[in-house]
Amino acid sequence: MDREERPTRAWVFHPELTSDRDRRDAGPALVEAVSLAQALPHLEVVGADIVRLPAPHPGKLFGKGKLEELHAKLDAAEVDLVLIDGPVSPVQQRNLEKEWKVKILDRTGLILEIFSDRAATREGVLQVEMAALSYQRTRLVRAWTHLERQRGGLGFVGGPGETQIEADRRAIDDQLNRLRKQLEKVVKTRELHRAARAKVPYPIVALVGYTNAGKSTLFNRMTGAHVMAKDMLFATLDPTMRQIELPAVGKAPAQGGGRKVILSDTVGFISDLPTQLVAAFRATLEEVLAADLIVHVRDISHEGTDEQARDVEEIMTELGVKENTPQLEVWNKIDLLDEGQQDARRHEADRNDNVLVLSAVTGEGFDDLIVAIDAALDVPRVTETLHLSFADGRKRAWLFEKGVVETEEPDEDGWHLTVTWTDRQAAEYRTL
Repeated sequence: MDREERPTRAWVFHPELTSDRDRRDAGPALVEAVSLAQALPHLEVVGADIVRLPAPHPGKLFGKGKLEELHAKLDAAEVDLVLIDGPVSPVQQRNLEKEWKVKILDRTGLILEIFSDRAATREGVLQVEMAALSYQRTRLVRAWTHLERQRGGLGFVGGPGETQIEADRRAIDDQLNRLRKQLEKVVKTRELHRAARAKVPYPIVALVGYTNAGKSTLFNRMTGAHVMAKDMLFATLDPTMRQIELPAVGKAPAQGGGRKVILSDTVGFISDLPTQLVAAFRATLEEVLAADLIVHVRDISHEGTDEQARDVEEIMTELGVKENTPQLEVWNKIDLLDEGQQDARRHEADRNDNVLVLSAVTGEGFDDLIVAIDAALDVPRVTETLHLSFADGRKRAWLFEKGVVETEEPDEDGWHLTVTWTDRQAAEYRTL
């Protein structure tokens, strides 16, 4: 007799540390944590709570009374898995699992699970595996505590437990090295693709934003592509790029079609993104670093939209995005606000030249975005003459890679070059 596999029953806790003045608003944070859990298809979220704490208990995260109260709740709901929206140390995880007789997963572990479930390209799979192994390496103590009793004497000499942990660490390090080498090959292939694109003088426009802000829906509308776009966190994990011709909005027929650009859809950002994932996905997000224009897509209907915007800006800074990279801010999902809120947001956006209001679903404001992108890329260029010595081969290669060289003439000492470039390109060249 065929039986459907029962989904894992999960409960979400968001610990609110009342002593932390910089803590996020607990309500939206819990909603986001539940959305993260619901992004895994085999989980059924049966409950969620905010747990207020003055400070985390070092051994069990929660105090004795709160532990018993939550245990009774979990038992009554027949919960299999508890998701804690925050960091949980290996010792806390081990003790909570003993106390509650359920599996514990913290925020980092949950995000890693989602990424593992969604990664589609070879590069994405490798990056997730590396991030997961780095995370597991820090938690080996949890798996081998039953061997600690086998140590002899006063514990100055390691026993079998320590030996096993060290063996596991070595195995993980070996696997990480193998994955790193495989990833380097994939990255080299991407670098070749990027070099090929550099020879085509089309600017790169990168869509960035908090997860579930609507980047992929906007990408599909702009390109006519069919990238996965769902109302869930981390629907897009692998970067997608398309060469497109912007519609000739507001141009006379004699002016021909619009500007050709390469449009990039990227993985969504999230607050408290695990450091392992920031490092692992740095290569994927290199397209953002190379972008001529960044379009920051915000879900303006979300009650925590300002916090989300700050999180995105912090991660872009952490990734090394240059401050002088032109940016547009798109307030998406305006259709989800009531009429009064829409008017207020439009009035607010009108006061800022780099902010546009639109709905990627209905298409409202889409033409204004195209005009703004075209205008942002239509930056003034100046022509200059440079002299490079034969020792400046790297600078010369950079100029040709950027496609700014008009003429070149060799002489006894090096090269005379005529370049036409933007102020931003000139400033970048001077940092080489």
